[in-house]
Order: sequence, then structure tokens, then C-alpha cells
Amino acid sequence: MGYLSNVIGNPTDGSPVSGGGRSQNDKFSYGYASSPGKRASMEDFYETKIDCVDGQIIGLFGVFDGHGGAKVAEYVKENLFSHLLRHPKFMSDTKVAIDDAYKSTDSEFLESDSSQNQCGSTASTAVLVGDRLFVANVGDSRAIICRGGNAIAVSKDHKPDQTDERQRIEDAGGFVMWAGTWRVGGVLAVSRAFGDKLLKQYVVVDPEIREAVAMTRSIQDPEEAAKKLLQEAYKRESSDNITCVVVRFLHGQGSSGYA
Repeated sequence: MGYLSNVIGNPTDGSPVSGGGRSQNDKFSYGYASSPGKRASMEDFYETKIDCVDGQIIGLFGVFDGHGGAKVAEYVKENLFSHLLRHPKFMSDTKVAIDDAYKSTDSEFLESDSSQNQCGSTASTAVLVGDRLFVANVGDSRAIICRGGNAIAVSKDHKPDQTDERQRIEDAGGFVMWAGTWRVGGVLAVSRAFGDKLLKQYVVVDPEIREAVAMTRSIQDPEEAAKKLLQEAYKRESSDNITCVVVRFLHGQGSSGYA
């Protein structure tokens, strides 16, 4: 489970972690909370970067939910945003740069990994460039923006039983079958992901990119908001790792500017 939130590091001893910070230009603050939840192992990773490119403050936030192990999620955490910031079109055509960064990160991992382990990772990322917000995702981690007090979904789950995803998989020679839930090749419950070498022909890493809460809108501190979401997910019997990143836009202090 990965609701978009920001994090540095990973809880490895079974205890929750949380933290936060603020951009140098005071345009946004962020908070994060992450916990293994009820699982014995931790396969969630998260990352936040605040940088300056061409005189503009850049915010990069991501949640990466591994499956079959933590290897791919950790690789994506360590490499995705570095590839994005180095892209020659990062400022001029950010959408193209994000798409290329997702694909190059995936292909480089597959080339470097000699194992045949069936592991992979979802990704949900938010990139702030000036007054533009780009949200991209593969898999089923989710991003939501709160605008005027209303929650707006800015990501779409990639599930094998969706009509368009199933058609794409079958056109590529794969199949979708029921095995407790709908799965690609009877194995994987998401239809887009990093890694998943043995299913790569069908499980693509093409991100969906969108430019662009009642539970947290009254909480001013984004770290406390992230912790609230984590606690609520646990209370509702989530059986997965839980990671939340909350970004609060500060230019309108009288409004609820959460992402």
C-alpha cells in the first residue's frame, strides 16, 4: 500500500518512522510516515528530494512498493530521480523527461540484474517544477490532491482485469487469469511495474502522467497528517506495508493545499 508521501530511508526493525521538512523558498512543506504494518518484512521505499534547477526550487517525492522482495523498490528509490534530474529536457518538457526516466531506470535495472527472481515494484511520484505539478504512476500505489477541501484522484491503478490493460497484455501474447485476484500470467496482480523480468513483455513500465480529505485537511503539520493516514490504514486492518507522504502547499495558508 503506498499513498503518495515522502520519505528518506526505510524502517527495518519493525517500528514506524516519520519526519518532514520544508522547501528553501517556503512554498511547500512535507511529512512522511512509514511502517511495515502487519508484515514481517518491509518492501516499501520512499524518497524525497528538494533541488534547485535553473534558479527554480524543485520538489520530487515518491513511494515505491516492492513485490517479491525489496530489491527493485530500493533500486528505483536510488536511481529514478537522479535519472530525471539529469535528463536534458527536465525543465523544457518535464512530461517527456519523466516518461524517459521511468523507462531508463527499469531497463538499467533489468540489464544489471542477472537473477531470475520474479520481483518488481510499483511507483507513485510527484514532481513540483515552479507552479507545475506532475504526478506519474505505475502499478497500484495512489496519489490524491486536496483542492478546495475536495479529494481528487490524480493516479489510476493498473490492474490486469481493466479492459484496456487486459487487451494490451493479450495483444502481446500474455494472459490474465484468476488466482485469488486477477493476475498477469496467473502471477502478478498489477499490470505495470518496474522489474518483473520474466513478465516484462506484458508488464510494462510506461507511466501514466497527470499535470496538475477530509481526514487530514484540518491538520496543519504534514508529518502529523501522514501519521494520521498511516494509523487509519492500520486501524482498517491493512495487511500490507504502509507508507504515506504528504506535501502541503504554503502559498495559500488559509486553504487546504495538500497533495
